[in-house]
Amino acid sequence: MSFGAFIRQKRDAAGIALNDFARQIGISPAYWSRIERDLEKPPKDDLISKAALLLKLDLDEAFIQASRLPPDMQLNVGEVVQAYRKRPTSEG
Repeated sequence: MSFGAFIRQKRDAAGIALNDFARQIGISPAYWSRIERDLEKPPKDDLISKAALLLKLDLDEAFIQASRLPPDMQLNVGEVVQAYRKRPTSEG
């Protein structure tokens, strides 16, 4: 599922109208509508964080849906990559 579809599903489930949602996170409804319709890439990290907070979503889940590392992990990307590479795998 794309970030736009994911966030729209969560916003609809929360019963928040698009105009109200956009106003609460401080952007134009037209821009957010384009995000939800996958006409725009996922927004900047601060908007993902605001949307997750407003929708009471797990922050990591929101960033995973955006195919992006959460901000705290971006600071230590080298450690994140090394930990990922060292994880046990189910492959042989």
